[in-house]
Amino acid sequence: QVQLMESGGGLVQPGESLRLSCAASGTIFSIHAMGWYRQAPGKQRELVAEMTRPGRITYADSVKGRFTITRDDAKNTVYLQMNNLKPEDTAVYYCNADRAVVAGGIVNDFWGQGTQVTVSS
Repeated sequence: QVQLMESGGGLVQPGESLRLSCAASGTIFSIHAMGWYRQAPGKQRELVAEMTRPGRITYADSVKGRFTITRDDAKNTVYLQMNNLKPEDTAVYYCNADRAVVAGGIVNDFWGQGTQVTVSS
């Protein structure tokens, strides 16, 4: 069984920073893509940032220059450093992983439970 566990959310003021972490657990040999999505109240879930194993990185336009995604493949962990946070960044942030090679096969498109990020003065 493969699971994702997020941590690091919280309440911050505009301009402050947070760092989210997401660790994949289970017998995992590799993961092709790991990333972060978010969903604000009344809105659809959207991509925030994604990093593939060859090192290709994609950011939403709204977070470019403020957020940085990194991975530690030895730990099957992905991080999201969020700087200069704005009220519009308030959302539940979900970790996503795709094409994980595990004992017994490949697991596609699995999600964490989400962590709340609230930016408010």
